[in-house]
Amino acid sequence: MFVVLLGAPGAGKGTQAAVLTERLGLPHVASGDLFRANLAQNTRLGQLARPYVESGQLVPDNITTEMVVDRLLQPDCARGAILDGYPRTVEQARSLDVALGERGLQVDKVVYVEVPVEELTRRLSGRWICRQCQTPYHEVERPPKVAGVCDVCGGELYQRTDDKPETVRKRLEVYFAQTAPLIDYYRDKGLLLQVNGQQSVADVACDMLAALGTA
Repeated sequence: MFVVLLGAPGAGKGTQAAVLTERLGLPHVASGDLFRANLAQNTRLGQLARPYVESGQLVPDNITTEMVVDRLLQPDCARGAILDGYPRTVEQARSLDVALGERGLQVDKVVYVEVPVEELTRRLSGRWICRQCQTPYHEVERPPKVAGVCDVCGGELYQRTDDKPETVRKRLEVYFAQTAPLIDYYRDKGLLLQVNGQQSVADVACDMLAALGTA
């Protein structure tokens, strides 16, 4: 079973990918991890991607797709995999479909963890990190005992630029502009499963497994 996991930043997609990996026994294939591994090992694909990464440009779809498919052909993916972070656009989805089809494989299910923009903004813009020990906090879900001070080491808490409200809103705008057509693409193919991401981690996981028919 090859499952594509979709969800905006802050939807808890990474957490749910870990749950699916454990429950289904399928490897978690994250595009970010693939880029880092290929660059670190200086593979052929890593060499092709490096100029784009180092100049801050998007890596062309053909390189990224080949990287993903190469990973899916490894022995530990013989029973399937959980794809996270790719595809991000309809063009990438089509490219992936062609590459998998040439090898007799296909995307079987697409799970979309759906969370409203207002909730995503609250989750992301409430994150703070200790400048010294990097312990994470959240204004609502995990506040420090003393505002602005780390419980663990007493260090100063700060907010990353990516987590500031104005930056968060822009990130989400970009995500939904890219992903809305992708969601429609998989819905039209009859592969899309939507799950309410405003529940607890356990409840979201249960709904995902039930939707996949593996609960």
